[in-house]
Amino acid sequence: MSLSEAIKIRMLSFMREKGFSQYDFYVKGGIAKSTVSQVLSGARERVAVRTVYEMVCTMGGSLKEFFDDPIFGEISD
Repeated sequence: MSLSEAIKIRMLSFMREKGFSQYDFYVKGGIAKSTVSQVLSGARERVAVRTVYEMVCTMGGSLKEFFDDPIFGEISD
């Protein structure tokens, strides 16, 4: 699994945990719709840590909480 795929899967899981929708990122975090859409669809081959940070913080989480997941042990690229 690629890093961007792992981020996509974990972000969707984190959103469910936090009760967040794509719309919430635009309203509560001011994150561009295109950015959120590209991350969540896997369209971005490379996702900046800053983007992950902004999305996670908008949901009230931390990078440690986000990346402390077994899925990141499955990255092969």
